[in-house]
Amino acid sequence: MTKKQKERERRNVSEIMVKDVAYVAVPGTREDVMDIFKEKHISGVPVVKDGKVVGVVTRQDLLRNPDEEQVALLMRRDPLVISPEATIAEAVKVIRSSAIRRLPVVDVEKLVGLVTVADFIREIASWEDKTPINGYIRDKTIALWDEMPLSVAGRLMELARVKAVPVLNSEFEIAGLISDQDLINAAVIEEGMGHSDLSLGSDGDHWSLDGMRDTMKLYYSVSRIRLPDKLVKDVMVKEVITVTRNFEVGACAKMMVEGRFDQLPVISARGKLIGMLIDRDLLRVLLQ
Repeated sequence: MTKKQKERERRNVSEIMVKDVAYVAVPGTREDVMDIFKEKHISGVPVVKDGKVVGVVTRQDLLRNPDEEQVALLMRRDPLVISPEATIAEAVKVIRSSAIRRLPVVDVEKLVGLVTVADFIREIASWEDKTPINGYIRDKTIALWDEMPLSVAGRLMELARVKAVPVLNSEFEIAGLISDQDLINAAVIEEGMGHSDLSLGSDGDHWSLDGMRDTMKLYYSVSRIRLPDKLVKDVMVKEVITVTRNFEVGACAKMMVEGRFDQLPVISARGKLIGMLIDRDLLRVLLQ
């Protein structure tokens, strides 16, 4: 790492964080969260109550809990936060060690900003690092078939805990890329009615005569998020930017920033998928 890069590493989080933070409040609903995700093109937001950060909710939380409506039950409670005076390196260490993508920035319990993996990638892009990406590639990855039902693809992505996956056709060529954002955009909310049986007597109640045990049914509205009966190829991104092993760190970071990507498929000289370059893995550049 050069002297200039070390100086940049010592910069404070306040210098790169997003200050105009989108957030949801409790009480709130899943629809509130989905509206923000679609409008802002983001994948997660802090949850605030009485001005204090009490949780974080992400697209994956919505997909993992398709029947839940309330933000308070969807969010992950007591999230990690960081001070605006913390260094970039300190923030990167927290994000990498905790397997999260965003850190609310809090000053005296007040939300003042948000720093994400994308903010760090933007910083790396400004360095023009010419190191080959070969040492940052994940050669173990999952891929989906373009003829796969969308619901199956969503479940596989959930089990693998991945946000985006390359899509292959029958010839094992890259046909596209599908992300959790694509799943959310395609999802529909089903409304229906549920009911609960409230018996006025029970089998263990000796004072309740057979034939006189009335049952009251309490009906209530329910809704759930559902992936439509479509194939992966119907919703995937078909124009995919790929890279090879000899691409430079700085150039790839710029591609991620300009295209709002969090990963890039890595292909061989013959155009076959050999791995993925994940933005989180590039954060190691900031800690060397």
